[in-house]
Amino acid sequence: MNFPIILKFKLLALNPQIYILDSSEKLIYYIKQKFFKLKEEVTVFEDEAQTRSKYKSNADRIIDFSAVYHFTDNSGNNVGSVSRKGMKSIWSAHYEILDSNGNFLFTIKEENPWIKILDSLIGEVPVLGFFVGYFLNPKYKIESKTALEFRIIKSRSFLESRFEVKKENQNSTDENLIVLSLILFILLERSRS
Repeated sequence: MNFPIILKFKLLALNPQIYILDSSEKLIYYIKQKFFKLKEEVTVFEDEAQTRSKYKSNADRIIDFSAVYHFTDNSGNNVGSVSRKGMKSIWSAHYEILDSNGNFLFTIKEENPWIKILDSLIGEVPVLGFFVGYFLNPKYKIESKTALEFRIIKSRSFLESRFEVKKENQNSTDENLIVLSLILFILLERSRS
């Protein structure tokens, strides 16, 4: 993958839509989340027409306080998972990315929880909410046990949400699992804020 990866959300769409683009603005994945799903399920497509599905993600339970979201490919093979750490995520987002055997690979954490709180509060104010994305931009870090691997930054944007994923460690692997995990992470965090 060519980094930085860009995740773009349409804000005025009824169903959340995400475009995942590489550094040359080429579409890597497209997601259109289904509205009012009781149990979180996301299908990742290779094209905007939604003709070629690539991955699926399913939650292991309806209430997602400490849910695990499993990723499978088209053949049904387990690719990995992302787990929300319930108690740790009350103040600040805290997720763990696991390999296909359930072994720990990475942690996703907020760099400054106060930014997300301000973003959520001001975002609810009529008219002001349209401009909040231009001034408050949360940052998240993806770390292995030994190093900072990736960083995700909410970019300044108007009438859309835009996140940029930067690769901090050039030796890092599991790029595809990272991108899949970040898609789900952002969908979950956007629904909570």
